[in-house]
Amino acid sequence: MGILNITPDSFYDGGQYKNEDQIKAQVEKMLNDGATFIDLGAYSSRPGALHISVDEECQRIVPVVKLLVATFPDIFLSIDTFRSDVAHECLNEGAALINDISAGTLDSKMMASVADHQVPYIMMHTRGNPKNMAKQTDYQDLLGEIMYYFSEKILLARQAGINDIIIDPGFGFAKTLEQNYEIMHKMELFQQLNLPLLTGISRKSMIHKLLNNTPAEALNGSTALNMYALTKQTNILRVHDVKEAMECISIYNAINTKRD
Repeated sequence: MGILNITPDSFYDGGQYKNEDQIKAQVEKMLNDGATFIDLGAYSSRPGALHISVDEECQRIVPVVKLLVATFPDIFLSIDTFRSDVAHECLNEGAALINDISAGTLDSKMMASVADHQVPYIMMHTRGNPKNMAKQTDYQDLLGEIMYYFSEKILLARQAGINDIIIDPGFGFAKTLEQNYEIMHKMELFQQLNLPLLTGISRKSMIHKLLNNTPAEALNGSTALNMYALTKQTNILRVHDVKEAMECISIYNAINTKRD
């Protein structure tokens, strides 16, 4: 899953894609590099990010959905939003799935909207919202609480009529540096949920804070963690750098090819 942020303030690529030519060129590159999905976001969810209105989010994202669907008719476009109105508008224009950082917590209508469109739903674990989540890291049982969260959210999604669910542990969302690595170490526990698992660690602070570098210098760390995530049976890697992630997948598959 290749990431395309059309926000001015995303932590790594905010403000890079400002016009149609830049957007089309980046999407074409990611697709050529092997991306199955493109994840399009217009609301920055980095810690402390500025809040924008639903109308502003729609004004940013809907024209880009139209552009990408027209330019790349076979594209599988994921919409990174926690708002049902934004999801509805984008799905009407040809988007294929919804990636919700709040798993319906921040918009009670989200699951019903996804069910109405009968598209896959990525539900992520977090607490609070982007402005306050960094302060909500007090867990009695980190993995147990995340598993319980998903069990509740999966039940709600099934009751709403959503058939295809993907789970995302939410690295960097309401987790400390140490908690992020504890989750990574124990990610095989999520196999108990019998659902596809998405891992999104690309260039995040859990890498550059540990290695004392910057998001721009965090590709090597991202690649290392992506390979580790594959060994933990993750199904989807959400990345800024598609070529390098696909190389991880190719090497992992070569190692795990059945041999006589």
